[in-house]
Amino acid sequence: MIRRATAMRHTLRERQAVTEAGGRILEETNEEFIKAGFYRVVQPRRFGGYEFDLPTYVRVMSEVARGCPSSGWVLALTSGHPIILADHCEQAQVEAYGRDGEYRCPSLGSPIPVQPVPGGYKVSGFWDFASGCDIATHIMASGLIPQEGGAPKPVLMLIDRKDYSIVDNWKMLGMQGTGSRRVVVDNLFVPEHRVAPLAMWGGITAERVHANPMYNGRKAGFFMIEGGAVLMGTARGMLDLYDELLRTKSMRFAPKTKLMEHHEFQHYFGVAQALLDNADAALLKAAQDYMDACTMQSEQGVEFSEEEDRRIFLMVQQATRLAFEAADRLFTTAGTQIGQSTSMFGRYYRDLAIQRTHFTQQMDRTAVNFARIHFGFAPLSPF
Repeated sequence: MIRRATAMRHTLRERQAVTEAGGRILEETNEEFIKAGFYRVVQPRRFGGYEFDLPTYVRVMSEVARGCPSSGWVLALTSGHPIILADHCEQAQVEAYGRDGEYRCPSLGSPIPVQPVPGGYKVSGFWDFASGCDIATHIMASGLIPQEGGAPKPVLMLIDRKDYSIVDNWKMLGMQGTGSRRVVVDNLFVPEHRVAPLAMWGGITAERVHANPMYNGRKAGFFMIEGGAVLMGTARGMLDLYDELLRTKSMRFAPKTKLMEHHEFQHYFGVAQALLDNADAALLKAAQDYMDACTMQSEQGVEFSEEEDRRIFLMVQQATRLAFEAADRLFTTAGTQIGQSTSMFGRYYRDLAIQRTHFTQQMDRTAVNFARIHFGFAPLSPF
């Protein structure tokens, strides 16, 4: 599976500009992802998936993003969500995967009010930033169910592709090819069995459908690992181009030798390589720690605590900071020509800049909340 992803890197790079201009993942790319089995990397075997572990998932997603960050983002944030769907009941999962196991599903935050009705709920409203909504088979959208005398209950609703429309409001400096647009539902009835507690920032409260511990842990750490895999691949793509640049470009002043022959650029390249290698190692360690926490909880009864979940979250954020540092070094030393609007190097950097704005990348916030939980205080925010 990893070799398949690596083999696509050149093709994905050639499609970057068309993907960006089209504002969504290309149909041919999506079809090739389906054929390669990429959407089934962590999908349960029971429902036609491979059920690989998270380190494998990270490596596949990073290799795809190394070729095209937008395509990698859509793949990671749709193929990873069988982990989130595992919080739904068995009936909902059977319906989601259907007879053929085709399941591609963004998970959407910013919950909106939900109205209880007999047999389920009625909902009208919209969610922004639905990465991959064009090629999705479903969405999982968050809602708030009113509770008498208390705060509304956050839930996650499984909604079929035929039941939502798309509004094209995604006009971005970078990551334009993700098509992370607005999805809208109007007076939609969602059956009760398709509504699960929103466990992203809490413990598991739903029935356990799968024996594999990977599906039965907390979800915040995994959510961070999804985006972290794409960010690492994006930064690696920049290092690939920097390598080509040093091999082909010459100094502008005497002696007119290749950049790769100069100690200054050798230093830049070596430091960036070290930063990315350490970032990758930390991300893979976080993925394994997540697997271990799930296993310890399922097999030994050791709680997968909120503190541990946020520790994993924080570890990935530190890894992505190392990748940011490497990317900044590469961009600022590659020369002004890479800042042209048509530059692939510049596109990687723009894509990375948008990834850095994601709420999961706000490490200072996470660090405070992790420490508060560690010392016995309530967190100030859900992440």
